[in-house]
Amino acid sequence: MDSVGRATDNNRIERFFRSLKQEKLYIYAYESVNELKTLIQEYMKYYNTERPHQSLGYSTPAEVSKAA
Repeated sequence: MDSVGRATDNNRIERFFRSLKQEKLYIYAYESVNELKTLIQEYMKYYNTERPHQSLGYSTPAEVSKAA
C-alpha cells in the first residue's frame, strides 16, 4: 500500500467479493445465516485450492503459495 486511501489498496479483496457474489451468492438461495456461512466457507476453500486464476498463470493461490 503506497498511501492512505489509494484506489488500488483493496483490489484483491474486491475481486474476491465480486467473484463470490457472481459465482455463489446471486445464484443460490439460502434460508439461514448458518447456511450462508457454510456456503461462503466452501467457496473460500474452492477459491483458494481449486479455482484457477488467470492472474496467477491459471494456478491456484495454494499452488503459488507452496512454490514461494
